[in-house]
Amino acid sequence: MRRINRKLRKLAADLLDLPQDVVMDLPRVTMIGDRQLYIENHRGVLHFSSDKLRLALSKGELEVTGSDLVIRTIWTEEVFVEGVIKNIEVRE
Repeated sequence: MRRINRKLRKLAADLLDLPQDVVMDLPRVTMIGDRQLYIENHRGVLHFSSDKLRLALSKGELEVTGSDLVIRTIWTEEVFVEGVIKNIEVRE
């Protein structure tokens, strides 16, 4: 059932020319060099330290590792992180 629902959402996004991150409830990640990271559509902070950030997603987690990480801005569904970003991983 979930597979059919996902296919219908993708079809609707394609037909109506809508961004898939909105329709499919996917995170949008914007990275500037290795110093800034902007993440939209997350479900909350699971862990934060100066070398690791873990965010809950609608399906899984997003893990950011680096050094001197600082959360500059955090809103309900958006996070802006600065520091030396070494790795970004999405886990389902």
